[in-house]
Amino acid sequence: MVARKDGESARTVVRKTSPREVVVTRTFNAPARLVFEAWSRPELFRQWWLPRSMGMTLRSCEMDVRSGGKYRLVFGDDAATAMAFFGTYLEVVPERRIVWTNEEGGEAGSVTAVTLEERDGRTLLILRELYPSAAALDAAGTGAQDAMTETFVQLDTLLAELAAR
Repeated sequence: MVARKDGESARTVVRKTSPREVVVTRTFNAPARLVFEAWSRPELFRQWWLPRSMGMTLRSCEMDVRSGGKYRLVFGDDAATAMAFFGTYLEVVPERRIVWTNEEGGEAGSVTAVTLEERDGRTLLILRELYPSAAALDAAGTGAQDAMTETFVQLDTLLAELAAR
């Protein structure tokens, strides 16, 4: 279990719950409606998803956030270094749950589920990443989960801006 202790990121907890699954939890000081919008509207998603410290550019962000819809995110500064992440939304329940495939990994790709639980105007986000095997999780490493600490701080900032409107 890895718990972050550094200031703002202290609320993000990353745990390996089984040989095939990683769970990330974070509480946001915003209603589930706003958190869902930040995950489902491309113009908002673009503002927080990439860790700024990595200096990467989100070249394109296509998201059709509905059950059966597709997404495609392309990162990189130019076509030669671009990486694409893509998949299908398996389940979308507005303000409660989004489940999608990560198809760029082929048969080793994970399924990610984000669940939102609102309590007293705050939202507990639970992100579960399930891999087809322990080997697939080991091969994926922890880089994406580690980056979520920074991206969730960025999401906090965006949510505060949205709530102030």
